[in-house]
Amino acid sequence: MDIVEFTPTPDQYVWTFGGAEPALEVAPGTALQLWTEDAFAGRVTSRTDKPSQVLNPKELNPQTGPFYVTGAEPGDTLAIHIVSLEPARDWAASTTIPLFGALTGTDRTAGLQSPLTELTWIYEVDRAAALATFVAHETDFTMTLPLAPMLGTVGVAPALREVRTTLVPDYFGGNMDTPELRAGTTVYLGVNVEGALFSVGDGHYRQGEGETCGTALEGAMNVRLIVDLIKGGAPAWPRFEHDDALLTVGSARPLEDAWRCSQVEMVRWLQELYHLGQLDAYQLCSQLCRSPLANVVDVNYSAVTKIDKGLLPAATAYHGTHARLRQLAQTL
Repeated sequence: MDIVEFTPTPDQYVWTFGGAEPALEVAPGTALQLWTEDAFAGRVTSRTDKPSQVLNPKELNPQTGPFYVTGAEPGDTLAIHIVSLEPARDWAASTTIPLFGALTGTDRTAGLQSPLTELTWIYEVDRAAALATFVAHETDFTMTLPLAPMLGTVGVAPALREVRTTLVPDYFGGNMDTPELRAGTTVYLGVNVEGALFSVGDGHYRQGEGETCGTALEGAMNVRLIVDLIKGGAPAWPRFEHDDALLTVGSARPLEDAWRCSQVEMVRWLQELYHLGQLDAYQLCSQLCRSPLANVVDVNYSAVTKIDKGLLPAATAYHGTHARLRQLAQTL
């Protein structure tokens, strides 16, 4: 198996899905060892930093990529198996940002109240122990949190020559911000353009479901993944596979429409796996699924539909791609 290493320089960061030239061409079956910068582009480093003063709003969520996958054509399915996610720094940052977050007025949910106070939390990270330390601003309270590394963004170029900011989640993946996007996950994305042009970024050392305040424990990440290509079978919305679960992600506003998109995609997947009629698959999804929130803060909200494999008869998704990539990952 070919292993390709790529660490972007700041001038190589990508700020959109679509519209960017590929950094590299890789063949299906290639393992990639990557480094990703944090969502703040490394500009938030101190408890005294205020986002409105140190951030460039045009340079958020820098992506590593995009990567042109040899042979990928519209209508194909790109499979990305996340082998490992390792924090690349001994600290992470989280902030409140004016008019951003789930529990404050925003440009979309406008009100007359003032923005929340801008604060920055710097978490010291013990990578060996896999712990981060929270230090309160207003009292002397501290506690440790277990790390749970994840990627906020995995996406391909959209269709129709569209160019979307890396802050947006949609049918092409993007800024989904779900804790389900962790090591051991295989992501299935529909290919919209020749080469797929996928990129990854927005590493989180930990994030609660919903990403309530709008930021997680944002940090640079060492990412190892394997990319593969399945001819045809493109899903309408992102699909994930874990060893023990099937998952779909929908992104839209309002939140119930994001949830509906994920539910419809799961119904379609059950139809494919078990050769069911639509209403039978709808019935099964209704009785078996869970619905973890991903984000309720981004330009689109993201919702997940999840079904444990143990509740379903044995079935093989995408010709056993997840199990095969899992085995390959063990050889790295």
